[in-house]
Amino acid sequence: MTAASATPGTAQPPGVDHLVVLATDLASGVAWCERALGITPTAGGEHPLMGTHNRILSIASPAHPRAYLEVIAINSGAEKSIPSSARRWFDMDDAALQQQVAEHGPQLIHWVASVPDVAAAHAALSALDLERGAIVTASRPTPNGLLQWQITVREDGLRLMDGCLPTLIQWGPVHPCDSLPASGVQLQSLALQHPQSATLQAACDAIGVTGAVTLLAGGAPRLTAQLTTPRGPVALVSFTPE
Repeated sequence: MTAASATPGTAQPPGVDHLVVLATDLASGVAWCERALGITPTAGGEHPLMGTHNRILSIASPAHPRAYLEVIAINSGAEKSIPSSARRWFDMDDAALQQQVAEHGPQLIHWVASVPDVAAAHAALSALDLERGAIVTASRPTPNGLLQWQITVREDGLRLMDGCLPTLIQWGPVHPCDSLPASGVQLQSLALQHPQSATLQAACDAIGVTGAVTLLAGGAPRLTAQLTTPRGPVALVSFTPE
């Protein structure tokens, strides 16, 4: 049984693709997941482009049928293949963010939106003066076939809007949720709060994900994911910049 209800390889409407949880290393990320969610994440893979690796966990639900959680860390044993001057995705090279995770443990830092046409969504954000970076083609082998995707990556690695503005992804014929087992963890909602709420609203409207997330006006930047888990309801909340 898989957690995804969608037919593999079919175009899906824009929505929440995955949540990004940053860990200093995968061992601490797995321990956090077991402690916080009551489940051990599935083996993920390596990203040679960025010198990172991950573990993943289905959080698919009726509201978010192809959503998963990614615990990601820098792979200390691998070299990234992007230019040395470029930085890894998701602000993973940011010293302040690394320090926060080192002090407080793995943390929700970002989300990725799945779109059926990444070039069109990228252009829509550019029209709002929101530059998501180059559209990069990436892949990694899995026991269930080659995962291929196109993803927006800025050379400076910035998430933008404190992680509230999503990275864009367009999958090839295989999606991680096509083979992930149901985990007992389901994403009920994702709320985005940012002082630039009007800009964030316009961005979500432009790429078609407004109905998939809850937008909160004003206040300190924050992502809040509400999950049901084997241990009951759990809220994952991002760091609030000081």
